[in-house]
Amino acid sequence: MGTTIAPYGSWHSSISVELVAGAAVSIAEPWAADDELYWLESRPTQAGRRTLLRRAPDGATHELTPDPFRVGNRVHEYGGGSFTVGGGVVVASSHHDGRLYRLDLEGAAEPAAITPEGPWRYADLRLDPLRPRLLAVRETHDADRPNDHRLVVNELVALALDGSDGPGRVLVSGPDFVSSPRLSPDGRWLAWLEWDLPFMPWDASRLRLAPVGEDGALGPARTLAGGGLSSVAQPEWSPDGVLHVVSDETGWWNLYAFEGDPATLSAAARRALAPMPAEFADPAWVFGQSSYAFLPDGSILAAPRDQGRDRLVRIDRDGAVVEIDTPFTEFDGLVVQGGDAFAVAAGPHDGPALVRLDGRTGEPAGVLARSLPSPLDPAVLPVAESIAFPTSGGASAHALFYRPSNAHFEGPAGEKPPLVVVVHGGPTGSAPAALSLDRAFFTSRGIAVADLNYRGSDGYGRAYRDALNGGWGVVDVDDATAVARFLAERGDVDPARMAVVGGSAGGFTTLACLAFRPEVFAAGISLFGIADLELIHEDTHKFESRYEERLVAPWGDDRRVWRERSPIHALEHIRAPLLLLQGLEDRVVPPSQLDVMEAAFRGGGHPHVAIRFEGEGHGFRRAETRRAQYRAELGFLARVFRFSPADGIEPLDVPGLA
Repeated sequence: MGTTIAPYGSWHSSISVELVAGAAVSIAEPWAADDELYWLESRPTQAGRRTLLRRAPDGATHELTPDPFRVGNRVHEYGGGSFTVGGGVVVASSHHDGRLYRLDLEGAAEPAAITPEGPWRYADLRLDPLRPRLLAVRETHDADRPNDHRLVVNELVALALDGSDGPGRVLVSGPDFVSSPRLSPDGRWLAWLEWDLPFMPWDASRLRLAPVGEDGALGPARTLAGGGLSSVAQPEWSPDGVLHVVSDETGWWNLYAFEGDPATLSAAARRALAPMPAEFADPAWVFGQSSYAFLPDGSILAAPRDQGRDRLVRIDRDGAVVEIDTPFTEFDGLVVQGGDAFAVAAGPHDGPALVRLDGRTGEPAGVLARSLPSPLDPAVLPVAESIAFPTSGGASAHALFYRPSNAHFEGPAGEKPPLVVVVHGGPTGSAPAALSLDRAFFTSRGIAVADLNYRGSDGYGRAYRDALNGGWGVVDVDDATAVARFLAERGDVDPARMAVVGGSAGGFTTLACLAFRPEVFAAGISLFGIADLELIHEDTHKFESRYEERLVAPWGDDRRVWRERSPIHALEHIRAPLLLLQGLEDRVVPPSQLDVMEAAFRGGGHPHVAIRFEGEGHGFRRAETRRAQYRAELGFLARVFRFSPADGIEPLDVPGLA
């Protein structure tokens, strides 16, 4: 069967709206305990409900949280670390009411609450190996003003498994934030992380250690790492009681071990394991991340990130680093069970899967669960080209470029494809290095995609990550426009049909590109994007309440920089039509941001479409919402770029567009 000549953007594709919106489930937070494996699955067809699954030694899989129970928490608004398992005990947080529940191992009995109703949220759950209790990060909101971030308190607490401790017994209080309570295998020592505003955990954080008394209370604590302007992440104890942590003191998040008696440990006791220009951790937007794990022979399996993609390595006891060949470019949640390791892994042509890794070699040895119900047609899957391109200040920035990819179609002679520049959120995030159905949805229809890793993205070291500080709204905008121009000048795309797309912080960059560089992009799509930096600073949650001060400028009486960088004050410069998408329950970027924009656009008659979604927060999870999102995005681009989409998708009506 030959190829069909058809305009770019109008190609038929098997990457359907239904597939990207609801067929795939997300797999997260693998956990190994009691010779069994546990993980979370998020199901778009069940309104994005996250459920807890258990794989027994005989290979049978049991669902422990019946519908409508939704595992999750809203600590820091991003959650993570929502369940824990050990010794036959399973405890999970309910996203609905924030309470903790004990679950039945067979999923037969109803979940039983162990915390009372109230203004508390719990994350980063860990069971105590010596006592019938668990440790957790507790976030307390004021009962009368739950959305006032100035009244939110974050602490480490202990909770009795029978519920007798009520909302918890406080172990650590005082710092603005705490995370990662990690008990030593003998239960005698507790390590944790803490940090204070205006810093985020990847800016400056501290590793703390304290003895645990017979009554479970903590003794005097001391700092072992971090402080100043260095950050630490992912503390863990090896099975033989050696404390490990990831620190970026050299400019890269590398792995360290503290060797010796915990009673006498100091910062001088740490030893670098496998130092290299790669990142052994990710920015801690969520709790419970795990980028390394201890194998039975004492070696360490780790997934360092380098130049935007993950590798898998084994660090032997003698310090040798062995590269492990796998088909995967992303790993998440490394855990060890028995003689094997497990992780959520994905590759360029493979959606995320829960995979088993051989405990001796680290090589892939099987798949336990897949996010996609069936393999995809390789003829429509894009191939990433990793590019570095020149940008402002004589610097270079990075992106993954995907050409239109569909073996059944090709564009007309002399025509260049449209381009979508995707700007990730965070802004301390990174473009996915593995298969993305979001990207394939467009590339398989004849639209090129540049997935931008602008300065400020993770995976390229501390200096690259810090390059955005003080420059948000300038540096990222420079990089987004630079990659579009680079690809247009190289002859890869049509310079008259370039769009910029982003969500959250990426939505801010999208709006800033259109307001401050109006000559570059012909269309923009903002998903829950920030338009007014002053408004978001005053109307956000505690975790990010001072984040923008490092990214923009100190928050004082002079707000000139904040106003100059806010697209809301430059909407009259925007020439390109806009599609605006917003969840009405978003606490990170409140709907008020969209309200202000739409009012301004409506008054000036600027071509735009604003779509609001009931029941959605920061990120769209429901299948019906995602169906509407992808239809709107492709229909919008079709209307602006003048092509006829296939597969029953109609061009979107854009009022005011000639």
